[in-house]
Amino acid sequence: MNIEHILPNEIENRSFEIIDEELKARGLAVPESTGFIVKRAIHTTADFDYAHTLCFSDGAVERILGLLASGAVIVTDTNMALSGINKNALNSLGCEAFCFMADEDVISLAKERGVTRALVSMEKAAAIEKTKKKPVIFAVGNAPTALIGLREMYLSGTFTPAAVIGVPVGFVNVEAAKELIMESGLTFVVNRGRKGGSNVAAAIVNAFLYKLTREKR
Repeated sequence: MNIEHILPNEIENRSFEIIDEELKARGLAVPESTGFIVKRAIHTTADFDYAHTLCFSDGAVERILGLLASGAVIVTDTNMALSGINKNALNSLGCEAFCFMADEDVISLAKERGVTRALVSMEKAAAIEKTKKKPVIFAVGNAPTALIGLREMYLSGTFTPAAVIGVPVGFVNVEAAKELIMESGLTFVVNRGRKGGSNVAAAIVNAFLYKLTREKR
């Protein structure tokens, strides 16, 4: 194989050109409305399955773009996802991002109740809407229990997430948790199946942020 000599600031653009070429070669047509998200997930993973498995609720893209444009709060289920979100783009929109997984109160309460920290951190995050007076978008890349907890809070009427990005990776309850979110009536971006991860959650958030802060690709 030949090595391409590309300037560092041109690598991302060239990557997306290759993605477009391969999508075409594979006969995969990605809708323009969601293509910037699907391609960002592929760019992060080099996995073209995302062209098939990323699912969106009706109006999800427009709603999430609107929420971020108005300064929404993003809550992740891992510090890895939090660290992967572009802070310059986030700050330029007046948005904030948090992860509560390592908070002492979350750790102790999860141990006391015999539940996962992810579940308790989602419950803690639900209070942000009241304290900060801002809608909360959840980006879940690791813990299916976080998705299950968000659905239960919504169905019980205790809290309604503004939107859920649900892309946990793994084998135990992962697929079922994603399906529950897709059937819940919530605004969602979900990757069907076992694939996902904190890097994918961050990539999807960044896709929305870049759509608002960069020139259209």
